[in-house]
Amino acid sequence: MNLQETIRKFALQNAVKYGGKANSGAVIAKVLHEQPELKSRMKELQQEIQQIIKEVNKLGVEKQIAELKKIAPELLEEKPKEERKELKPLEDAKPGRVVMRFEPSPSGPLHIGHAYVISLNSEYCRKYKGKMILRIADTNPSNIYPPSYELIAKDADWVTKGNVAEVITQSENMESYYTYALKLLEMGKAYVCTCTADAFRAMALKEEACPCRNLAIKENVKQWEKMLKKYQEGEAVVRLKTDIHHKNPAMRDFPLLRINEEEHPKQGKKHRIWPLMNFSVAVDDFEEEVTHIIRAKDHADNAKRQEIIQKYIGWPVPKAIFVGRINFIDMEVSCSKTRPLIEQGLYRDWDDIRLPFLAALRRRGYQPEAFIKYALDVGVSLTDKTVSKEEFFKVIDAFNREVIEPTAYRYFFIPDPVEVKIEKAPAREVELDLHPDNKEGGRKFKTKDAFYLAKNDVNQVKEGKLYRLMDCLNFKKQGKKLVFDSQEYEKYKQQGERIMHWLPKDAKLVTVEVLMPDNTIVQGWGEEGLGNLEEGAIVQLERFGFCRLDAKEDDKLVFWYAHK
Repeated sequence: MNLQETIRKFALQNAVKYGGKANSGAVIAKVLHEQPELKSRMKELQQEIQQIIKEVNKLGVEKQIAELKKIAPELLEEKPKEERKELKPLEDAKPGRVVMRFEPSPSGPLHIGHAYVISLNSEYCRKYKGKMILRIADTNPSNIYPPSYELIAKDADWVTKGNVAEVITQSENMESYYTYALKLLEMGKAYVCTCTADAFRAMALKEEACPCRNLAIKENVKQWEKMLKKYQEGEAVVRLKTDIHHKNPAMRDFPLLRINEEEHPKQGKKHRIWPLMNFSVAVDDFEEEVTHIIRAKDHADNAKRQEIIQKYIGWPVPKAIFVGRINFIDMEVSCSKTRPLIEQGLYRDWDDIRLPFLAALRRRGYQPEAFIKYALDVGVSLTDKTVSKEEFFKVIDAFNREVIEPTAYRYFFIPDPVEVKIEKAPAREVELDLHPDNKEGGRKFKTKDAFYLAKNDVNQVKEGKLYRLMDCLNFKKQGKKLVFDSQEYEKYKQQGERIMHWLPKDAKLVTVEVLMPDNTIVQGWGEEGLGNLEEGAIVQLERFGFCRLDAKEDDKLVFWYAHK
């Protein structure tokens, strides 16, 4: 079976399944599954598929079924549908009672790694009609990038599709931390330690109790007052009394609060004692009634520390769900490493097209559903994953294509345009579809013999071979001239070498500039209809890729490239 026959059988199958209208994306997937070697010829394959789908969609369902019975009757048999990946049930989860939280530090905006974890949280909350909390962990004044508060909230709202029920900033809950710190001191479950960090570490390794551990409760309360007013940074910390003989030295009398004199961007100099992560998390999870937590498995010890705190005070312990870490190679997702590069001018901002941060991907035209699909595909797994840039974008592009392909209108864009004349070409009026599946017509052209073609296409034209301007005409190269041959697609189908996109030289065209993922710019002509788009529209520039209109300027349209 040749390529055209393979395409046709899958186009017929898809059309029969969906009321007479085949979907090009579904047909491409089927063809590539059967002939994966065609991936290297995607541009030509897409053109061929679109043309055959147009023919198939005009037949009507009865004729489609009849033809499919003749050429591939096995495709009429109903096969079991592939099961959609779903989240595993949460232990002890009750619909309407689930509360989960995502807790980033405000060192920068959200990136692709964050998208995986927050999407899992959000989708579980959707599944159980629960509450999704965004909690910004800003109790370390030394590591705060002030714009993060707004950037994180915007990213979280976008990637969860508006599923964040509440945004909480930890630095606004300082009084609660102080209240429960004092409670633990008065219960005899915590103490103020004035030993140096090195001295305490040496004792802990020997399983020896710190001398401060045995102070009377009243003395510890006095020491707490000194922390609030007198002790300097590094001179005292509050520690939790645990098993000094615990097999893991890191679990022995770990710290809860410390002094930090640095000015806080929101609280200024109002507070000088700040909770460490395990203490603030334990308090907030109780006060916010968190029921389930998704966390990386390397936080297993932190979960145990928080459980000790919670049990000391008599709080319920949220169910912890651990997941493996996704390690992105050849892609920098660290905010602390990226921020200096932005400040130095190497990147324009967090939405620089080269960066793997959500702001940049959103601006390119990626949709939140793509990241949700990715999270569901990876699922809740303890297995660590190492993912390259190429591997990640191959998957996320496929998911994003599923989302935008059904609604993205098609337009011609001719990069690096070259003016050509096709001798003897008849004057024609050509009308093309805005979308091959759901928007007939809408793109009208008047053609004569002068066209703009992409320089790359022109360079590949060979003597005597038959070429086609898509939905317009066939031509050949004779000597140094391009000469009209015919109009019928059937002749090209039997003898043709390549389908090309085009624009009439005499038409009203728009200047188009496309910013590519490597920060280079591709310029060319676009068809007039592009000028009617609103900023933010996502379209498919045929044979080029899906792009988002970023700006309409006086003399040009500026697009950002998403993917093929």
